[in-house]
Amino acid sequence: METHLRDVFPDEDLLHMYGQTALCREFEESCAEQYTKGHITGFLHLYSGQEAVAVGSTKALQQNDYILSAYREHAQAIVRGAEPKRVMAELFGKATGLCKGKGGSMHLFSPELNFMGGYAIVGGQFPIALGLAFASKFKNEGRIAACFFGDAAVNQGNFHEALNWARVWELPVLFICENNFYGIGTEVHRSSALPDIHRRTCGYDMPSERVDGMDVIAVYQAVSHAAEWVREQSRPYLLEAMTYRFRGHSMADPGKYRSTAELELWKSRDPLLNLGRRLVQEGIAEQGRLDAIRAQAVETVQEAVKFAEESPWPEDGEVYMDVYV
Repeated sequence: METHLRDVFPDEDLLHMYGQTALCREFEESCAEQYTKGHITGFLHLYSGQEAVAVGSTKALQQNDYILSAYREHAQAIVRGAEPKRVMAELFGKATGLCKGKGGSMHLFSPELNFMGGYAIVGGQFPIALGLAFASKFKNEGRIAACFFGDAAVNQGNFHEALNWARVWELPVLFICENNFYGIGTEVHRSSALPDIHRRTCGYDMPSERVDGMDVIAVYQAVSHAAEWVREQSRPYLLEAMTYRFRGHSMADPGKYRSTAELELWKSRDPLLNLGRRLVQEGIAEQGRLDAIRAQAVETVQEAVKFAEESPWPEDGEVYMDVYV
């Protein structure tokens, strides 16, 4: 039975979450446009289709909890509180960027927001998440580390090392797998002996569950439950969010390995459109209100692009700064 939205959040919270989802979608689609114009270079991995995971998860976490992600992390940084204009400037390589233009698309980082990085190395975030969780437990801070990763990362050796040590040391880590079914172009069942990723935790005596990653409310509820358990027990937990990326692995990927029928099937479950549909059906907002929210998201992204275009390049001497901390 589908949960009634008002049973979970007040109307304004629901509209705010819709706005965040719309902003993430508009930001990513704009990134694709700026990439084709040559304003963004290098690798660019877009999040379109997966927004419910970022929005629902972040809503369920506390502001002092740590968040770590992989290289498909623009939306997660923005939902966490990073200014879209500074994220866009970072993608442009400008001095006003979130990391002074030195990180680019795959290395967004904001310790002020406890957003502890996107990681270009597949699985590179696992040991960092354990270290942050260990520090939190050692200092009795009550915060947890939420570690996001893709389905293909579970075949990295340090995934298993991380699960093992998180359980041995009883660390407050919430592992969140965004299973979009493809590691670049390889389907998960072709690379994993056990494609039901949440079941892998049985080897580490760790609770886990699977959640509909296209439903922002379902994600919120699952992460709320898991985060509370991790915080109270000071032990790890794993969630597998079943989601789908509407674009290729990166802008360099035409996505020829999947059928049009498969893509259209998942697009019918679009987290943005379906959240909007439910808001209208349950009398929370009229379509005109939702259209205005999306228009505001478009305007915000346009302002971010303008800010990035007009921002200066880093000074030459910046290459020697921020090398050591």
